[in-house]
Amino acid sequence: MMTSQPETPAKAAILDAALPHVAFDGWSDEALTRAAGEAGVSAGEARALFPRGAVDLALAFHARGDAKMLEALGAVELEAMRFSERVAHAVRLRLEAIEGDREAVRRAASLFALPQNAAAGAGAVWGTADAIWRALGDTSEDLNWYSKRATLSAVYSATLLYWLGDQSEGHEATWAFLDRRIDDVMRIEKLKAGLRKNPLTKGLMAGPEWLAARVRAPRSTPPADMPGHVSKP
Repeated sequence: MMTSQPETPAKAAILDAALPHVAFDGWSDEALTRAAGEAGVSAGEARALFPRGAVDLALAFHARGDAKMLEALGAVELEAMRFSERVAHAVRLRLEAIEGDREAVRRAASLFALPQNAAAGAGAVWGTADAIWRALGDTSEDLNWYSKRATLSAVYSATLLYWLGDQSEGHEATWAFLDRRIDDVMRIEKLKAGLRKNPLTKGLMAGPEWLAARVRAPRSTPPADMPGHVSKP
């Protein structure tokens, strides 16, 4: 599970200064160095804030998008929406949060497409999916915890790439694409529910369901026998 570090004033200042350069020069260590100088942050402090250089700078940009999405989602009345609509709306808010930085997003997609950065990019997208599910009240503890986030990660990634190339008015084509992807996921869930209820197939589902029930979600706190954990008396 991805956990983002808070955006400190120094980190925010560097990121703000970097975005205009990134749009032209991409996410690079040179952009980080230039942005730190413009923000009045020493090279040593900048390196401490972004140990992996451009990769950590791009991840900070991604984390800022997640934070904006969560803030916008918190101001929405979700109760009147169907659950699939809530998920789609959260993804839409996430994309709208980065509307003004489309070129920086495009450059970040290229950065995380590199083999050495693929794991960091996948982790960032997983973190977005996790943030959405948590904001929507997901309490799953078994295999569903993983399957929900894996599915939403795929939906978000596909929609993001579509959005980057979308020239339609108000991104209407993107929102229609997103709705289709959500509908595809809901059809799969309905199929699984039908298989569980069907007398002819529920027996076949027993084994996978038994195994799935024994897969547990990651702990939100480290186990007591690991370093850094303090047990309460």
